[in-house]
Amino acid sequence: MNANKFLILALAVITFSSCKEGKTSGTAPEATSEVAPTEATEINTIDVSGNYVTDDYSQRSEGYDWVGVIVNQLNDNSISVKVRSRADKKKPTCTFDTKADKRDDATYAANVSGKMVLFTFKEGHLNIATENPADEAALFFYCSGGATFAGDYSKLNEALDASQIDKTLYSKVLMIQDVGFNISAVDKNGQTELTVNAFGLKENHGNPQVVTFKGNVVDAQVEDLDTDGSPEVIVFTESNGHGNVLAFSTLKKNSIIPIYFPAVSENAKINEGYKGQDEFTLVETTLGQRFPVSNGTRQVSYKLVNGEAGKNFEVTNVTDY
Repeated sequence: MNANKFLILALAVITFSSCKEGKTSGTAPEATSEVAPTEATEINTIDVSGNYVTDDYSQRSEGYDWVGVIVNQLNDNSISVKVRSRADKKKPTCTFDTKADKRDDATYAANVSGKMVLFTFKEGHLNIATENPADEAALFFYCSGGATFAGDYSKLNEALDASQIDKTLYSKVLMIQDVGFNISAVDKNGQTELTVNAFGLKENHGNPQVVTFKGNVVDAQVEDLDTDGSPEVIVFTESNGHGNVLAFSTLKKNSIIPIYFPAVSENAKINEGYKGQDEFTLVETTLGQRFPVSNGTRQVSYKLVNGEAGKNFEVTNVTDY
C-alpha cells in the first residue's frame, strides 16, 4: 500500500491521530503517540476540560507538595493533558504532556512509551492508570523521587495556584535511531519560546534550536522522514485556530537544522476555502494535514525533500472529501 493510500485510510477517522509508535534504543523513552478512538462518531462529547488536583492541594499553604492535571478539549475526540506540580519550594515532582484520544464518553487513551495510558473521567474526578497494571512503571520516568502521576484527582473549579505551579508550557522527550530530542516550551514576554535540544549527536552544531512564536505547542512526533538514517522531530503548534509545523532535521547525526514548512496561504493548490482548524500527524514517512473547507474536508500530504538552502516540506497529494 503506498503512502498516500495509507494516509487516506489513517485519516478517515474523526480524530486525526498518529497510529505509529516511536522507535527506541536502550532504556530511553519512546515517542508518545496517540491511538485512534473507538466508535468516536457514535458518541456525544462531554467537555472534560478543567484543572484536576491531588488531595494535598488543599494543604498547599502548609507546605505540602501536590500534582495537578490540566485538561483541554482539543476537539470532539481528543484532549491535551498536562501534568504539572508545585515548583516554588523545589524542583517539580512531575512534568508530562500528551494528547489523548477518545475511547468512550468518559475515557481517553494515549500511547506512552509503548504502554497504553487511560484517562477516565467521572463526576468531577479523574483517574490516570495504565491499561495493563503491570505497565505502571512506564509513568515513573516523568516524575522524580520514585513518584508516579498515576492515581486519582479531583476537579478544581478555579485556576491552579499561580504562585506555586510549574510554569513550563510544554515538555516532552522523544527518541529514535539512537538520537533523542528534549522538547520544552516556556512563556517569554507573552510569546511561546520553544527549545529543541538534541542528544546522541556525533557533534553538536546548531544545538539547541530555539524558536519564539505566538501560540501553543499541541504535540510533537519523531520519524526519519527522508529515510537517510538521521531523524527529524516535528512540533505541531496552534494559534487562534490555525495550525503550523515547526520541524528540525539532524544532518548525518552531526547537527540539527530547521526545516521549512510552507504556510497554507502561500500555496494556491490548497488554500481555497481555508479557515484554519488544522490537524496534523505523521503516517509512516508522510506528513499529513487536514482542515475543513466549505464543501467538506481537505487532506494534504507532504514529503520531506532537499531544497537549495536545506530541507523543506513539499505537497505531494491533495484530496477533498
